[in-house]
Amino acid sequence: MTRQNLWRALATSAIQIARTALAEPHSLTIEHCPIGLRRLPAPLDRFRIVHLSDFHHSPLTGREQIERAVEIANSLNPDLIALTGDYVSHEREYAAPCAEILGRLRARFGVYAVLGNHDHWTDAPLISDMLRAEGIKVLVNEGMRFEAHGASFWLAGVDDAMVGLEDLPLALAGSREDEMKLLLAHNPTVLRRASRLGVDLVLAGHTHGGQVAWPRRRPPRRLRQGLGRHGETQIYVTRGIGTVVLPIRYGCPPEISLLELHCAPSPHA
Repeated sequence: MTRQNLWRALATSAIQIARTALAEPHSLTIEHCPIGLRRLPAPLDRFRIVHLSDFHHSPLTGREQIERAVEIANSLNPDLIALTGDYVSHEREYAAPCAEILGRLRARFGVYAVLGNHDHWTDAPLISDMLRAEGIKVLVNEGMRFEAHGASFWLAGVDDAMVGLEDLPLALAGSREDEMKLLLAHNPTVLRRASRLGVDLVLAGHTHGGQVAWPRRRPPRRLRQGLGRHGETQIYVTRGIGTVVLPIRYGCPPEISLLELHCAPSPHA
């Protein structure tokens, strides 16, 4: 290959990457992930959770993208919808429109949310109030016994670790040692602490999947997307809906997560 042809090939490749990076943020991918849980009550086998995160409503992520995500989420007929933070990026004026759109979410047993670091950097009390006004239950270092189909588990949510407000023991206060525990958290760094305290499943966002994900020879040191575990605790990290800094994604399109919980046999059975 001549030098001229080489430069032409490199330029063509760079243009294609740029086009993909600018177009990918406007796509939406449904990721269907079955998760086996040893302590999931039998009546809740095949319980369906739609997990959404990192909307970042702003000039970079318009209302059309969030509206499409809500429409798709509702079409999946979830039992529960989990929202794990960063509803806006920096501007307070986007809080009310984002909450209004998310207020259209529908699940058989409700919509539950936690806050992210960008929510705190913007106006956490305002965003919490707006979400609650739309009928969304915001969990701030608190938990509850969630009941459905004649069975129950402990559903908890922590405030954001990045701003130093996470209190996991408080969120688990009142739970029974032997019951299944589902934790909503914005930042996946909670995983090790959750494992020490007997949480079965953590749902988190924050990473955007890296937002630009180049092929790697070795896996990253920290889980950026998908299903992982530490000890007996599993975690699902979603790539989220929006973007920050630049309106680009590459190799990690926006995600709507459909998590189907299954009863897994005890390893000691």
